[in-house]
Amino acid sequence: MLRFLQFLIQAIEPFLVPICFVVAWGLMFLTIWNVGAAIAQTIKRAKIMHQIPCANCSFFTGDYRLKCPVQPTIALSEKAIDCPDYESK
Repeated sequence: MLRFLQFLIQAIEPFLVPICFVVAWGLMFLTIWNVGAAIAQTIKRAKIMHQIPCANCSFFTGDYRLKCPVQPTIALSEKAIDCPDYESK
Protein backbone atom coordinates (compact mmCIF):
# COMPACT_ATOMS: atom_id res chain seq x y z
CA MET A 1 0.00 0.00 0.00
CA LEU A 2 2.80 2.38 0.89
CA ARG A 3 4.64 1.66 -2.37
CA PHE A 4 1.48 2.29 -4.36
CA LEU A 5 0.94 5.60 -2.60
CA GLN A 6 4.57 6.57 -3.22
CA PHE A 7 4.21 5.65 -6.90
CA LEU A 8 0.99 7.65 -7.16
CA ILE A 9 2.59 10.75 -5.60
CA GLN A 10 5.57 10.51 -7.95
CA ALA A 11 3.24 10.13 -10.94
CA ILE A 12 1.15 13.19 -9.98
CA GLU A 13 4.10 15.40 -8.93
CA PRO A 14 4.77 17.00 -12.36
CA PHE A 15 1.14 18.09 -12.59
CA LEU A 16 0.80 19.51 -9.06
CA VAL A 17 2.26 22.95 -9.79
CA PRO A 18 -0.04 23.71 -12.77
CA ILE A 19 -3.07 22.32 -10.92
CA CYS A 20 -2.33 24.40 -7.81
CA PHE A 21 -1.71 27.47 -9.99
CA VAL A 22 -5.09 27.12 -11.72
CA VAL A 23 -6.90 26.41 -8.45
CA ALA A 24 -5.31 29.38 -6.69
CA TRP A 25 -6.17 31.82 -9.50
CA GLY A 26 -9.66 30.34 -9.74
CA LEU A 27 -10.21 31.02 -6.04
CA MET A 28 -8.91 34.58 -6.47
CA PHE A 29 -11.27 35.13 -9.41
CA LEU A 30 -14.25 33.78 -7.43
CA THR A 31 -13.39 35.98 -4.45
CA ILE A 32 -13.16 39.12 -6.60
CA TRP A 33 -16.38 38.15 -8.40
CA ASN A 34 -18.25 37.73 -5.08
CA VAL A 35 -16.96 41.03 -3.70
CA GLY A 36 -18.03 42.79 -6.90
CA ALA A 37 -21.47 41.17 -6.77
CA ALA A 38 -21.88 42.18 -3.11
CA ILE A 39 -20.95 45.79 -3.91
CA ALA A 40 -23.38 45.88 -6.85
CA GLN A 41 -26.18 44.44 -4.72
CA THR A 42 -25.47 46.97 -1.95
CA ILE A 43 -25.64 49.88 -4.38
CA LYS A 44 -28.90 48.56 -5.85
CA ARG A 45 -30.41 48.18 -2.37
CA ALA A 46 -29.25 51.67 -1.33
CA LYS A 47 -30.93 53.23 -4.37
CA ILE A 48 -34.21 51.58 -3.40
CA MET A 49 -33.90 52.62 0.25
CA HIS A 50 -33.23 56.26 -0.71
CA GLN A 51 -36.61 56.38 -2.46
CA ILE A 52 -38.49 55.98 0.83
CA PRO A 53 -39.96 59.44 1.52
CA CYS A 54 -40.96 58.99 5.18
CA ALA A 55 -38.22 61.13 6.72
CA ASN A 56 -39.42 64.18 4.73
CA CYS A 57 -43.13 63.64 5.40
CA SER A 58 -45.07 65.99 7.63
CA PHE A 59 -46.77 63.02 9.36
CA PHE A 60 -43.46 61.35 10.29
CA THR A 61 -42.98 61.51 14.06
CA GLY A 62 -39.48 60.08 14.45
CA ASP A 63 -40.66 58.12 17.49
CA TYR A 64 -39.68 54.45 17.33
CA ARG A 65 -43.04 53.37 18.81
CA LEU A 66 -45.23 55.11 16.21
CA LYS A 67 -43.28 56.33 13.21
CA CYS A 68 -46.34 57.42 11.25
CA PRO A 69 -49.88 57.82 12.64
CA VAL A 70 -51.46 57.70 9.16
CA GLN A 71 -49.74 54.59 7.74
CA PRO A 72 -48.00 52.86 10.68
CA THR A 73 -47.72 49.46 9.00
CA ILE A 74 -45.75 50.68 6.00
CA ALA A 75 -43.72 53.50 7.56
CA LEU A 76 -40.01 53.36 6.69
CA SER A 77 -40.46 50.28 4.49
CA GLU A 78 -40.33 49.74 0.74
CA LYS A 79 -44.13 49.80 0.65
CA ALA A 80 -43.97 53.49 1.59
CA ILE A 81 -42.26 54.49 -1.68
CA ASP A 82 -45.59 55.36 -3.30
CA CYS A 83 -47.44 56.35 -0.13
CA PRO A 84 -50.75 58.00 -1.01
CA ASP A 85 -50.74 60.09 2.19
CA TYR A 86 -47.27 61.60 1.73
CA GLU A 87 -47.03 65.36 2.37
CA SER A 88 -43.65 67.03 2.27
CA LYS A 89 -42.60 69.24 5.19
